[in-house]
Amino acid sequence: MELQFFIAIIGLLLLTVILLIVLIVKKSGTDSRTIINRLENYEKNLKDEFERSRKTNSESDRESRKENTETLVKFQESINGKLDTLTKNTHESLTNNLTKFMAIISQKFDSLSSATQANLFKQQETIQAGLKNIQDNNEKKLEQMRMTVDEKLQSTLEKRLSSSFEIVSKQLEAVQKGLGEMQTLAGDVGGLKRALTNVKSAGGMGEVQLEAILSNFLSAEQYEKNAHPNPSNPKMVVEFAVKIPSKITERDYIYLPLDSKYPVAIWDKLTLAYETGDKSEIESQKRALASEIRSMAKDIKEKYIEVPHTTDFGILFVPYESLYAELNRIPGFVQQLQNDFKVTISGPTTLTALLNSLQMGFRTLAIQKETSKVWDLLGSVKTEFGKFGTLLAKTKEKLQSATNEIEKAEKSSRNIEKKLTRVDALSQTDAEKVLIDTAFDAE
Repeated sequence: MELQFFIAIIGLLLLTVILLIVLIVKKSGTDSRTIINRLENYEKNLKDEFERSRKTNSESDRESRKENTETLVKFQESINGKLDTLTKNTHESLTNNLTKFMAIISQKFDSLSSATQANLFKQQETIQAGLKNIQDNNEKKLEQMRMTVDEKLQSTLEKRLSSSFEIVSKQLEAVQKGLGEMQTLAGDVGGLKRALTNVKSAGGMGEVQLEAILSNFLSAEQYEKNAHPNPSNPKMVVEFAVKIPSKITERDYIYLPLDSKYPVAIWDKLTLAYETGDKSEIESQKRALASEIRSMAKDIKEKYIEVPHTTDFGILFVPYESLYAELNRIPGFVQQLQNDFKVTISGPTTLTALLNSLQMGFRTLAIQKETSKVWDLLGSVKTEFGKFGTLLAKTKEKLQSATNEIEKAEKSSRNIEKKLTRVDALSQTDAEKVLIDTAFDAE
């Protein structure tokens, strides 16, 4: 900084000298050679002076740097000493403070540990007491549950055993009944054999099968064999007829005609055609089968459907499900028979379902007939229950009267005891002696 300032001063001096020289030249009119010489001398002097100034400044700068270096070294040494002192003091202070802090922390931790241990001990005692109460309550409840379960199991077992014995009894009755039916069936085997060896073997077998189905699902009073649909024409006899309850006729029922039909020859030919795969023969036999069944349905319509003595429809029973399925495969054939002749075709399965639904209807009707008896029974129960209520009221009055008499006797007993407290009590031996003497005196 000082060097720059010095150079600036020298520059100003040079500028001033040049200006002075110019002015002198103008005033004195001296020749240029002289001026140049003077300028050269002056320049030389300036250079020398500048060199001396530079050396002086250089030495001054060197001395200044040296002083600054020494000052900086001393300052650094002073700073280092102070830092060492400060570090030492700080270390000692931190050590002391840390020691005190650790002592305080240790003391606090010991007190906290003691308090925590005491609280944990109290909580442990509380938890143990609570667990013991819970255990006792659980044991009581488990005992109650065990007793309840035992009672329910006992009652359930009794009910189940009673039900099982009842079921076994019913099954034994059913087995006994089945044995009787087997005996009946064994007796009918001969008839079945005769039916199979007859010229009309297929039709006879269909009748036997139809009778077996009816006897399994209906009672003997609910259907009739070889029935007369029209009382005015006893020559017309249908194989079987179900008795449908009705108030239209004098008999309180009408007949549902059932006739078993089986075109055995045509069915055998159709079955053989299916086995050989002859399509033309299959179609031919289908047409023949439809024509034969249609003729049978017409026969049922004309002979056995006699409204109001019968239902307005009849049932044509075929003994084989395969034949029933074949008739249903003919498009619109079954519906056409129902529309034209009021005849429904039925196989063993469909007839079973129909009879089952009829059986439910019979049971409903029987329940309706017995409804009046049930109401009479409920009325008598109601009357007897009213008498029972009156009897309970009288019993309550007598019990209340007896309770009052007992209370009076208790009061008298207490009064006697109060009076006897003033009397000296005898010993057991003396009391027995007095009682014995009193008894002898009385004799």
